[in-house]
Amino acid sequence: MRQIIQSFKTGETILEQVPAPQAGPGQVLIQTSVSLVSLGTERMLVEFGKGSLLAKARAQPDKVRQVLEKIQSEGLLPTLEAVFNKLEQPIPLGYCNVGRVIAVGAGVADFAIGDRVASNGPHAEFVAVPHRLCAKIPDSVSDQQAAFTVIGSIGLQGIRLLAPTLGETVTVSGLGLIGLLAAQLLKASGCRVLGFDFDAGKVDLARSFGIEAIDLSGGQDPVAYALAATGGIGVDGVLVTASAKGDELMSQAARQCRKRGRIVLVGVTGLGLSRAEFYEKELTFQVSCSYGPGRYDDDYEQKGHDYPIGFVRWTEQRNFEAVLQAVATSALQVDPLVTEQVPLDDYQQIYGQIGQSRSVASLLIYPAEPNAKPATSVTATVQAFAPAEPLLGILGAGNFTKATMLPALQGSGAAIKYIASAGGVSGTFLAKKWKIAQSTTRYQDMLEDPDVAMVIITTRHNAHARQTIEALRAGKHVFVEKPLALTYDELEQVAAAHAANPALSVTVGYNRRFAPHVQRMRKLLGDNPGPMNLVLTMNAGFIPANHWVHDPAVGGGRLVGEACHFLDLAAYLAQSPIVAVCANSLGQHADARTDNASILVRFASGAQAVVNYLSNGSKAYSKERVEVYHQGRTLVLDNFRTLKGFGYKSADMSTRLDKGHKAQFVAMVERLRQGGAPLIGFEELYNISKATIAVLESLQTGSWVTV
Repeated sequence: MRQIIQSFKTGETILEQVPAPQAGPGQVLIQTSVSLVSLGTERMLVEFGKGSLLAKARAQPDKVRQVLEKIQSEGLLPTLEAVFNKLEQPIPLGYCNVGRVIAVGAGVADFAIGDRVASNGPHAEFVAVPHRLCAKIPDSVSDQQAAFTVIGSIGLQGIRLLAPTLGETVTVSGLGLIGLLAAQLLKASGCRVLGFDFDAGKVDLARSFGIEAIDLSGGQDPVAYALAATGGIGVDGVLVTASAKGDELMSQAARQCRKRGRIVLVGVTGLGLSRAEFYEKELTFQVSCSYGPGRYDDDYEQKGHDYPIGFVRWTEQRNFEAVLQAVATSALQVDPLVTEQVPLDDYQQIYGQIGQSRSVASLLIYPAEPNAKPATSVTATVQAFAPAEPLLGILGAGNFTKATMLPALQGSGAAIKYIASAGGVSGTFLAKKWKIAQSTTRYQDMLEDPDVAMVIITTRHNAHARQTIEALRAGKHVFVEKPLALTYDELEQVAAAHAANPALSVTVGYNRRFAPHVQRMRKLLGDNPGPMNLVLTMNAGFIPANHWVHDPAVGGGRLVGEACHFLDLAAYLAQSPIVAVCANSLGQHADARTDNASILVRFASGAQAVVNYLSNGSKAYSKERVEVYHQGRTLVLDNFRTLKGFGYKSADMSTRLDKGHKAQFVAMVERLRQGGAPLIGFEELYNISKATIAVLESLQTGSWVTV
């Protein structure tokens, strides 16, 4: 299928051939007929992509601060690599999609094949969208009219926050597409609406809808007009739908308002608010978030848990339905807003001059192919593989795959035939960059291909155990990024699948043990070192509470997802299995959501370790630190850059940041080609995985847990 994507590195807007997505649980798969180009939002993305590195930095000062902290902690070159990797990743454009449902995922009961729906899907011939982000289209509403649903709901949510009542006077500042839609909805609510813009064409269009619109290009003062229009009282509310870099729009809004007036920001402006302007009138100000309640809430959007209508009357989905109803009853007129309708193939008519476009609404029209079958795989690079060469398939195209794994595989001699991603865009980009033959959204392709010897799994944590089992049953060797499993039950199922075919290797991404500093530490400690004390600290940094890794059912929590690295590293240095763990957390959480904890670890050899996993430290400080106390000597590893030995004749070493990823993948590919024992024995992997899960059990019980 074809999809419009934007490159932040080159600034190009591309119609890319990518594999079509599949309808996952809670999703519907839609064949697109029309999509609306959000000229404001998409213009910002396109212009950002075309800007220089300096311009990008100026546009995101908060990101610059993060980069500087990362340089201080990890060094210049690793930071630059991370920045350029981020900029290289293309993003899908668009969020106003209309089409017909052609497949329904598990758990979806309110949509059926054949339904016409509006959704926030991107500009693509096929889109997979959570069902809470879709709405059925009334029969009297055309596909072209329905394309205004999502962007109309943005204005509607701003109106709901403004809470206008019949007879009030409201200003709409900015008569772009959202402003024109919002002004009509306000008028339909019984408000007197004043509209301000510098574009005479948009002002005329607003007047045709009965809006009292003013062209500011002639020097008209919006504040003076609003006060004169209300007899000096001021307007009841201001809906700011314009975009501006300065603070003047907010100042104008405050000065237009009556005492205790309301201001809601839907657009993008500077927020240097004047206290005096707000204090004297006791004004209220609020920023509107996208389509309405439920936005960015994974429980609502991804898991499909609706908010009870008695408590949350207007969710984002119900806002979609309200906009469609307003179009159906002609309370909202959208046909006059359509400036151009362009076939998908001619998308550059819109994007080529998007910075200078005077269009109000541009529609992309998709080919009418009612029986088209979405292809879930595309050839990204023509590859000729050597006979009997062991081929790899990569399942997952996220940040770890992009920024760490594929660069580490470079030079290892790995031959990669497949890369699978849920949406198709990220997988196709990586396939072209790293010369991978096939990009697919159906990972079963690689399981069914007899030429694929190993599957590399880098998906979200809750899929690791299931996909490892599937790969083993398909006769494939497995590399799975940590963790191997989230629960004891999952771990036992993996163990059973491996026991059924022990000739297949399972490798977990415990890369730290392969780092050059750790290899040197292991050599200095010697074989069977016996009792020792280890202190391992991860200054992991803060991750917002709504991030998927904190979800016990999806990420398993940061202790399972990340602290497992240091449990493995401690066991590797102690050269002994873990026999018991005891964990204590900071604060109220004593479960998977904990990301500030200290873990005591006992080993069969008599060694003991303290693993500190902390998220409340400074990003400028070293991220990882390992201390080993053994037989009157001490080793200190700082951030996988420097190693210092105390009591050793020659232990010190210094390198650029190296956590062992490349060494692990080179060794893994070599074993795959030549055979031999697995990199990490399955008994070790089982022990570390069980100990990691036991950490969560210890947090809940408050006691030691035997492994």
